Amino acid sequence: MPAEWARHHATWLTWPRPEGISFPDRYEPVPGVYAAFIRELAAVEEVNINVWHSEMEAWVRGLLGDHGCPLVNVRFHHFPAYEPWCRDHGPIFLERERGGRGERAVVDWAYNAWGGKYPPHDLDDAVPQHVARLRRLPLFQPGIVMEGGALDVNGSGTLLTTEACLLNPNRNPHLDRAGIERHLRDFLGVTNILWLGDGIVGDDTDGHVDDLARFVSSGAVVTVVEEDPADENHEPLKENLRRLRTMKDEQGHPLRVVALPMPSRVEFEGQRLPASYANFYVANGIVVMPTFRDANDARALGILQREFPERRVIGIDSTELIWGLGSFHCISQQEPA
Repeated sequence: MPAEWARHHATWLTWPRPEGISFPDRYEPVPGVYAAFIRELAAVEEVNINVWHSEMEAWVRGLLGDHGCPLVNVRFHHFPAYEPWCRDHGPIFLERERGGRGERAVVDWAYNAWGGKYPPHDLDDAVPQHVARLRRLPLFQPGIVMEGGALDVNGSGTLLTTEACLLNPNRNPHLDRAGIERHLRDFLGVTNILWLGDGIVGDDTDGHVDDLARFVSSGAVVTVVEEDPADENHEPLKENLRRLRTMKDEQGHPLRVVALPMPSRVEFEGQRLPASYANFYVANGIVVMPTFRDANDARALGILQREFPERRVIGIDSTELIWGLGSFHCISQQEPA
């Protein structure tokens, strides 16, 4: 599995449905956030959007046009899914070089909506199969539950994940840590697996790593820290930071660990939401980071800009999107060139 910063052919998204459950009573602002994200992506690479049917496609085309999004790089596919979290139900692309030419394939993990929390999810689970047929690529099906947001790779053999998610019995109760690691090695080509502990408060995925820590180069990781010792996230994030400072890459070199702040507590209707600057998305020449109308927005943008000096780091307001309990990394999936 290539690193996210490797050259992309495209980004894949699944458009959210008004009748879906991800944005209860607050769907109206969400399409505008998607349009802002797609406008940035379509300027640098192809964008593929899964929709239910031609009527939804026509509506989305009109909305994107109204938001000044160039449609020349946007492709629509009638691959229906109940909810929009393409990072988790979408295809994982692999690549290799063989006989002097590049080859690609798709991994189709089983998807059960984060431990069966939000049925039905059969349509979402089928998305990788549609994409593999469209691209005429080999399809590998490991036969275990896994989500893209639970994994982060450096493209050189190291994978970062969490115990809270992958060892949760609501995913693969028949597998222990060794069994899960075997599947990751066999189907993603990694050799070095690093385990963090717990996720952030409000995260219904049971602790996805893409809200916690992300590779920014083959030997460097940014990780969120909560500086307020009274905050619920302070101790678990402190423990993750401690673990990272002891970890090494696939070559045995210590990781360079960069602290990324957390935004202030984000709530809606009394519910704490999993707002995190770590849920950024790396595309061709750009990085899109969620912002939350918070004093730490500018600080986090500056840190990521220093870590991605060859890319333009863009902040897009994710305050409405986070009501769905995810942000820009959660809704997107990269397709390598």
